[in-house]
Amino acid sequence: MSRELARRIAFTIGALLLFRLGTQIPVPGVSTSSFSPTSDLIARLSLFALGLIPYLTAAILIRLLSVVWRGLNTLERSGERGRRRIARATLGLTLALAAFQAYGIATALTSIPGLVKNPGGWFVVTATASMVGGVFVLVWLSEQITRYGIGNGLALILSLGILVSIPPDAAAIVELVRRGAISGNLVFAHAVFWIVTVAVIVLVEGARRNVRVEFGALSVGARQLPARDAVLPIKLNSAGFLIPVTAAPWIFFLPLALAGLILGGDHPLVAAAYRHLQLGQPAHLILVSIAVFVLAFIYTAYVVDPEHAAKSLAARDGTIPGVAPGAATADYLDRVVSLTTVVGAVYLTVLQLIPEVFELYGIGLPYSMMINGGGALVVVCTALDIKAQVRDVSLTNPGGVRR
Repeated sequence: MSRELARRIAFTIGALLLFRLGTQIPVPGVSTSSFSPTSDLIARLSLFALGLIPYLTAAILIRLLSVVWRGLNTLERSGERGRRRIARATLGLTLALAAFQAYGIATALTSIPGLVKNPGGWFVVTATASMVGGVFVLVWLSEQITRYGIGNGLALILSLGILVSIPPDAAAIVELVRRGAISGNLVFAHAVFWIVTVAVIVLVEGARRNVRVEFGALSVGARQLPARDAVLPIKLNSAGFLIPVTAAPWIFFLPLALAGLILGGDHPLVAAAYRHLQLGQPAHLILVSIAVFVLAFIYTAYVVDPEHAAKSLAARDGTIPGVAPGAATADYLDRVVSLTTVVGAVYLTVLQLIPEVFELYGIGLPYSMMINGGGALVVVCTALDIKAQVRDVSLTNPGGVRR
């Protein structure tokens, strides 16, 4: 192991331990002495109670806005200055979302007898400020991990939050099997299912549709570089998981919330709609599946922009064999991306449906909300990213020259 790799690993471990420490420090004014606090309960009342959810929500909203607003899309592709402006807008939206959510939690805590030492306005202010500050500490910490450690900081913090929930869930399931409350065969079937799911995720996330590209001869000063071949790799899952799956419920829950404000939450139509859109209901399963599938196409079209790719190839004197430069190249790439995205969209939809199917057929186990197809995808992709970075750092000399 090289010294640089050891330093990065040590920095990452230290940062993650700092994150775990913050999840065990309650917000000022909260007293857990009258309860039997568990690690999970303390985490829900801690400085990092909001986690990275406000930041991720803000980033997703900005990214979705850039899909439909061409000006924001152009700004994001305009270089470092444009990306800094978008980063500032994301942090501003994060502040608003975190403050709103933290205020709601702090206000709710004051209504629980014996939990807050001195419930009142000052507690609400300090608890809100503490939780909002915790969000920005986590954002900063994730950036430091990305810069000085190993792996993507945001993904590592999310993955750690998922992984720490597995041991208590496993212990609870073992206890239920011991009591005879659930079948050991069902537990074994779930174990096999998750092993197969992880294997499929590894296979799909590593899969690429390689488009052959030819680059013409290039003059660099007095040197003449010969023509060369390369490939343009297109992932099966270019859309990722967070945006399609996170945004999908908004498509029908936001209109439903608006209808509840206009008609009232107890209106028969609104109540019936909420009842049919609960997790495990057929209507929820169908609508979410359609929304995830469509959003996977929409977001892939933004991430892998055929017109932008065609212009970039033309600027570098690159061509696809048998395809004319310009509009023909853009059309060819659009067809390839569309066909590839069909596989990726089906894959994302199936991962999203895992908890739905378990709930619908009553074959689930008492997992936490973190353990689902999306959680497995986040953890596996984080592990694959760490593996790639470890390999790159190991093969790179301190001066940045590859061995």
